[in-house]
Amino acid sequence: MLPGITESPSLHWSTTGTQPVTETLATEAPLAIEIAYHRGEQVVRRLLGVTMRTPGADEELAVGFLHGEGLIRSCDDIAGGRAAGQTVRGETLPTWIVELNHAPREALERVSRSLLTSSACGFCGRPSLEGLPTGTVTSTGQPLWDPALLARLPEQLRQRQALFHATGGSHGAGLATAGGEVDLVREDVGRHNAVDKLIGAALQAGIPLAERALVLSGRASFELLQKASAAGLGLVIAVGAPSSLAVDLAHQSGITLIGFARDRRCNVYTHVARIKI
Repeated sequence: MLPGITESPSLHWSTTGTQPVTETLATEAPLAIEIAYHRGEQVVRRLLGVTMRTPGADEELAVGFLHGEGLIRSCDDIAGGRAAGQTVRGETLPTWIVELNHAPREALERVSRSLLTSSACGFCGRPSLEGLPTGTVTSTGQPLWDPALLARLPEQLRQRQALFHATGGSHGAGLATAGGEVDLVREDVGRHNAVDKLIGAALQAGIPLAERALVLSGRASFELLQKASAAGLGLVIAVGAPSSLAVDLAHQSGITLIGFARDRRCNVYTHVARIKI
């Protein structure tokens, strides 16, 4: 069985009758994300929050989360990482601790979640949106994209979503090259977690994000555009619709935002200059 899958007994009903079956579900479980760093001779360990995620790629999730929050700029800021069975508060929870080379530049009070973050929300519990990193992405040196190619990318992403095919219960995020290949994919029950895992994996692999497009299996929300902006991604393409704040942020950040990319068509909402039209 694939990792991230749980089996559950179920009763299948249809107009022809009922029968007991075993269903496969996308696993949802908590993960505490912490940082540790030295302050003089003292080791400081801080809990940032608890997210509901699909287990697997926890290190990538933590790295992507820290990058999106502005706590790290690259993997050069990271000394190491480790799993733990308890949080710094003594709670028995799966925990990933990112060991930093230096104290974070951001005020942790603006980052730390005071509440459990559900799989549906990336900013829940954050006391303020102030201080969230957003970049200005320029088109200089970035590729021009063929709209016919772009409209096919979400289907290519879906074909590589093994967890979705097994359960129907996960979101996907992928990185695409200008040549039309989705070459890196991550999945999770939370759309924001899928993007954090993807960006974390790309940072660890040294992939130049300015040359890639972010492909989303669902809608394009503000939080996902914020993560794309912080990562320097110049193009975001989604199967579904963008929100109004996502469009506003794409305008401000210089991101080309595309929605409703399916059935050999798509809508370009911002910065059309990257598209070969």
